[in-house]
Amino acid sequence: MENELPKYAVIVAGGSGLRMGADKPKQFLLLKEKPILWHTLQQFLKAFQDLKIILVLPAEFLGDGIAILPSLLDRERVQIIAGGATRFDSVKNGLSLIHKKGIVFVHDGVRCLVSVDLIQRCFFQALEKGSAVPAVAATDSIRMIEGKNSHVADRNQVRIIQTPQTFRTELLLPAFQRDFEPSFTDEATVLEAAGKHIFLIDGEYSNIKITRPIDLLIAEKILEERNS
Repeated sequence: MENELPKYAVIVAGGSGLRMGADKPKQFLLLKEKPILWHTLQQFLKAFQDLKIILVLPAEFLGDGIAILPSLLDRERVQIIAGGATRFDSVKNGLSLIHKKGIVFVHDGVRCLVSVDLIQRCFFQALEKGSAVPAVAATDSIRMIEGKNSHVADRNQVRIIQTPQTFRTELLLPAFQRDFEPSFTDEATVLEAAGKHIFLIDGEYSNIKITRPIDLLIAEKILEERNS
């Protein structure tokens, strides 16, 4: 059955943490006494018992990633590899460890509030349509810059993209067999460049990316509400 296809999560955690003002990459900062990255890994391990994680880290912080493994739900399902100069290169490194046909999630390591429900919904849509890219509607007014001027855009036509971006391996792996281009801002743009169609799926407003100190406070509050 297709539900039993191999499942892989390439979790990319190559951030420097500069905007956090920290002395270590943000993925290793503590959230509820556990590294941010720990929360992310746990969600994927809980989503599917047969899912394997490929954790992509900066080469100089591989040891920090290894130190997290013993406290995880199932450390045996996590493999660590060094990243590259860009996100594209890091994802490409992670994908190089996948050799079977299946479904692959690509996720930001600091989106630690991703829900099990979203992970599972992405899997089943990718099975059906080939891709599932989480997105939420824009809630602010949007303006487009044109030279020195700007004009309002219809925010009903705008979507904010999240992860895990989820694909059939037979679509994503061949798409990454090319060199990096500046237009590659995420995996969906790489797949589009290969001539494939992208299918969106409803994301979650709580699925925030931890980039600034205020995000940590928001994440703490969300976790408190989930556990209450």
